[in-house]
Amino acid sequence: MLTCSDYHFEYTECDVLGSRWRVAVPNKADICTGLPDPVKGTQCSESFSCSEGEYLNMQSQQCQKCAAGTYSLGTGVAFDEWDSLPSGFVTHGMNTNDRDVHTDCSNSTWTPKGDYVSSNTDECTATLSYAVSLKKPGTVSFEYFYPDGSIYFEFFVQNDQCQSTDSENRWMKISESNWSQYKVELSSGNNVLYWRTTAYSLQGSAVKPVMLRNIAISGVAYTSECFHCKPGTHSAKPGSARCTPCPAQTYSNKGATVCHQCEEDKYAEAGSGSCKPRPACTNSDYFYTHTPCDSEGKTQLMYKWNEPKICSETVEGAVKLPASGEKQTCPPCNPGFFVTNSSTCEPCDEGFYSNGTACTKCPVGTEPVVDFEYKWWNIMPNNMKSSIFRREFTWEVAGEYVYTTPGDQDSDYLMLTLSVPGYRLPQSMATDSERSELSRITFVFETMCTADCKFYFLAGYNQWNNDVVEEWKGSNRKQSYSYLIQRNSSTSFTWTFQRTEDFNVRKYSADVAKIYSIHITNVIGGVASQCRRCALSSAKAGSTCVPCPTGHYMVSGTGVCKSCPPNTFIKADHAVGEAACVQCGPNTERNKAHTACLSDCALDVQTTGGALLHYDFSPLANVTGFHSSPRFTNKGLRYFHRFNLGLCGKEGRVPATCVDNVTESGREVKGYVCQSTVVPSDIRSQSVVSSQPFLIGDSLIDLYVCHVFDVFRSSETTQACKQGRSAAIRLRCNPTVTAKDLITLPSNCSEGTCDGCTFHFLWESQHACPLCTKNHYREIVSACIQGIQRTTYVWQQPLQCYGGESLPAQKVSACVTLDFWLKFGVSTGTIAAVLLISISCYFWKKTRKLQYKYSKLMMNSGDKECELPTADSCAIMEGEDAEDDIMYLTKKSFFTKKMKSFSRERTSDGFDSVPLKSSSSHQQREEEDSDDA
Repeated sequence: MLTCSDYHFEYTECDVLGSRWRVAVPNKADICTGLPDPVKGTQCSESFSCSEGEYLNMQSQQCQKCAAGTYSLGTGVAFDEWDSLPSGFVTHGMNTNDRDVHTDCSNSTWTPKGDYVSSNTDECTATLSYAVSLKKPGTVSFEYFYPDGSIYFEFFVQNDQCQSTDSENRWMKISESNWSQYKVELSSGNNVLYWRTTAYSLQGSAVKPVMLRNIAISGVAYTSECFHCKPGTHSAKPGSARCTPCPAQTYSNKGATVCHQCEEDKYAEAGSGSCKPRPACTNSDYFYTHTPCDSEGKTQLMYKWNEPKICSETVEGAVKLPASGEKQTCPPCNPGFFVTNSSTCEPCDEGFYSNGTACTKCPVGTEPVVDFEYKWWNIMPNNMKSSIFRREFTWEVAGEYVYTTPGDQDSDYLMLTLSVPGYRLPQSMATDSERSELSRITFVFETMCTADCKFYFLAGYNQWNNDVVEEWKGSNRKQSYSYLIQRNSSTSFTWTFQRTEDFNVRKYSADVAKIYSIHITNVIGGVASQCRRCALSSAKAGSTCVPCPTGHYMVSGTGVCKSCPPNTFIKADHAVGEAACVQCGPNTERNKAHTACLSDCALDVQTTGGALLHYDFSPLANVTGFHSSPRFTNKGLRYFHRFNLGLCGKEGRVPATCVDNVTESGREVKGYVCQSTVVPSDIRSQSVVSSQPFLIGDSLIDLYVCHVFDVFRSSETTQACKQGRSAAIRLRCNPTVTAKDLITLPSNCSEGTCDGCTFHFLWESQHACPLCTKNHYREIVSACIQGIQRTTYVWQQPLQCYGGESLPAQKVSACVTLDFWLKFGVSTGTIAAVLLISISCYFWKKTRKLQYKYSKLMMNSGDKECELPTADSCAIMEGEDAEDDIMYLTKKSFFTKKMKSFSRERTSDGFDSVPLKSSSSHQQREEEDSDDA
């Protein structure tokens, strides 16, 4: 005979008349007979439901109260036990980021952990789903813990029409506490609930998983059973809608109605299902703190057990709690505070300053330097809070420092949070805010660890929505760290210490982090530790500070403003005197506000040959983005490094921006060069998921002429890059490149950097070439064809210019052919030859005439040596020329012989005598004859 455990009742679907039947469904497949007959069920109605704490008794078809030790939501179902996946839940892992990468994601699923279900922490996508049919509109609520921004977490619902919830609503927020509550409306009909996660940790660090618990769904109209209270909870009365957790030092089993007290030598945490033996107390089970100063200026050293106390003082080898009450002298007040009559510390009034003892009014012509500086720790400052999620006092004051005390588990995050209302520049700097540093936080810390501890510094806009600025691992010597605050939205700073990621209960309690001092500048509502001298003005001196004019610095200790040298800018930090003036790099000019150096995208270069090259980079001025080559994690997740560059531009240019769209914070960085990590993805309807943005360059340092270099530097410093990051962009002229954004990374450093601090980029472009001039082309002159000659202009090869002057158009000119010039040359040559012969004959004739005349003169000359005969007349006798010419021409041979005979006659003195035909010679001869007679 069948019993009630062999079958259960279910309702059929409602028919068109609004009726349904109750039928018995066997719990075993081999049961076919002996089942109760179907009976008429309750009418189908949306108004039919059972209240909280009740269930529908299918035997009587009436709502009844749940028994003690059980609970019911009435019109819904709840899931608070996760020893295994409850019936109806499905989980699977898959690779949705890159279909080409064959990665085994079968084990990347949601895993039950007893009280909660935990997501995966690798690069695979893990999905947890649950299908439910609602008879009327309802809700789904759950608690989640989402502490890590390196993992993407979304929740969405698909209804009968396969419509999903809005993409903005499905993007889960970072947890604001240990466990956050989430609730969303559901429509009637079939609903499929999805929880999906994908990690994006690309730096090799561990990712904290997302955790879910207490999932409750309403709108199912009724539930046919009550749920047993899970271990560690109980319900004492019938008709309970939920179970109550057991307090500390008590426990309960499943379905309990009461909680049981643990034995003396055992302990239990709140909500425990069993008790554990108490270990022996050690020095790590207590901590010390200081009481507030009394009227005598004394403080008491107090020792306290870690709460909740789990150790035993009676076990052999256990230590005792040291005696409390030892009095010590109170530490001084922090700067900006003064000691009251009751030995307490109070802040100085506005306009006053203090070194920690008494307040002094700032002199005329000065202004208070307002900040928060904590270097003495007698009490926790009012704007600082210590917590481990919702528990207080995990950091304790110890006079010279504040330190971490043990938590419930070594894996807990011990948080110390500093909240500030905002920042305001001093009055003398407010009118020149662009050149001034908004604020800076500096702290001195130390960690001492035996395990793999981690110390984090985070900045954000509240305690829970912040970003990790820096991380330290293991033991670290006492050191200082400084962080520049660039936005007024950063109003919360958190220091977090985790002893280990393993779930150990106080095994490494001796591992400790200490913070010695914290100093944050330009804080609204802060106090002053000193006064700054204001700049002098021409107006009547008063208490109001007057800033130095733009481009001027204040001479230290005088209040006198002095102009910075030409083409320098004011450094945005606390440099004083002329050191505040920074020279702009080559080929850059300072902006109007004297806060930075800019390049207007134009550059002139004088070559070694004396030529002047003009560059125009304005086509490259817009922000340009590009990806590195793909990289892969150990799981095969493909990711890229995306770089955004803003090469140059005038004032008011649009900066390069990189954002984080994994979490709701939407953090972004802006400057000349920035980087983010992107992962191709189809989740949340995004083509890529961008995370981990950081600034590479926020100021232009130099623009080198050689090879054309742009050098940028970022003021943000990290533990690895203590001098900040920098980027060098080399522009290479390549006229064949048609795309203007052909940017590549060094082959030996595929991520753009080898040390993580200095980045190098090669940008090939037409626009990196100098502007074309007439020196970049040459002319080619063609032959004269049919009276036409063409002059063509071509570029010099290889072409190394772009834009600028265009290639001149071809020129056409008239010309004369070669045949004409040949004829003209022959004719001219012939005429020239005739003229040359004629001239030669003429001068030859003239030369002969002169020779004849000379000979005639010599023949008629006297006997006196070296003396020519005296001419009878200065003129040639009429007819003599003709005669001489005839004689010369007709008697040439005779005249020649005669001259030779004359030349042979010699005088008595041995010299030849040449008779000349002249009257003087004849007269001389007659005189000689008469003498002889």
